[in-house]
Amino acid sequence: MSKPRNPWTRPTSLVAIVVLVIAALAALWPGLLSSADPYAGTDVALLPPSSEHWFGTDAVGRDLYARVVYAARQSLVGAFIAVAVGLVVGTIIGVLAGSLRGWVDTALMRVVDVLLSIPGILLSLSIIIVLGFGSVQAAVAVGVTSIAAFARLARSQVISVAGADYVEAAYGSGARPLQVMVRHILPNSLTPVVALATLQFGSAILQLSILGFLGYGAPPPTPEWGLIIAEGRDFTATAWWLIVIPGLAIVAVVMAANHLSRNIRA
Repeated sequence: MSKPRNPWTRPTSLVAIVVLVIAALAALWPGLLSSADPYAGTDVALLPPSSEHWFGTDAVGRDLYARVVYAARQSLVGAFIAVAVGLVVGTIIGVLAGSLRGWVDTALMRVVDVLLSIPGILLSLSIIIVLGFGSVQAAVAVGVTSIAAFARLARSQVISVAGADYVEAAYGSGARPLQVMVRHILPNSLTPVVALATLQFGSAILQLSILGFLGYGAPPPTPEWGLIIAEGRDFTATAWWLIVIPGLAIVAVVMAANHLSRNIRA
């Protein structure tokens, strides 16, 4: 009987890794991928893709390839902040609820239920109105919308692991509750949480792009994927590349992140 194939060696996984590596390079060192200025206009506006301008130019003559590359920093850093907020806060809530139980569990889970009952985009917009407009504020708002998902998963994992034999043995050997939590429960509960974080990374990119498209993210002329699409929506009939190319960039990164998330859970 043949062994199951390692999901990380599949061609689709390798493609996903390459896509995320390119996206990371664009976010950290955009100058390696593009030498053009994403803010400088040229003499020719709405130029279609060519050997000189790979993705064409936008309505004011700016190189679209350079803007898509430099926009990765806003979108990916924002998604990282959003996932970090949801992961840290949600995991803390889930661990406290799953380990303390009783009225603490009931109170925290009611807060989580309230967060789940509010549509994500509506909750994000409400938080942005309070915090103000900007890329960081949008990232924090998106992060808050994912707290409930992390909290529920962390709580269920903690409850499941807390009943394991090795945890009971640790208590029987005289270990303190905090020691058991740090040494046994948390390390064995975090794998599904990390997988969810990878999945939420793709979701955060989508939500940040939506907020950028609506004008609640990075202010113009800052390159940001959602904002680039918003700036090109008036030229859909005559300059398709302004919508399609940044949209494909978003889809590629989100699908790559979601694929790797499935591998982590496997």
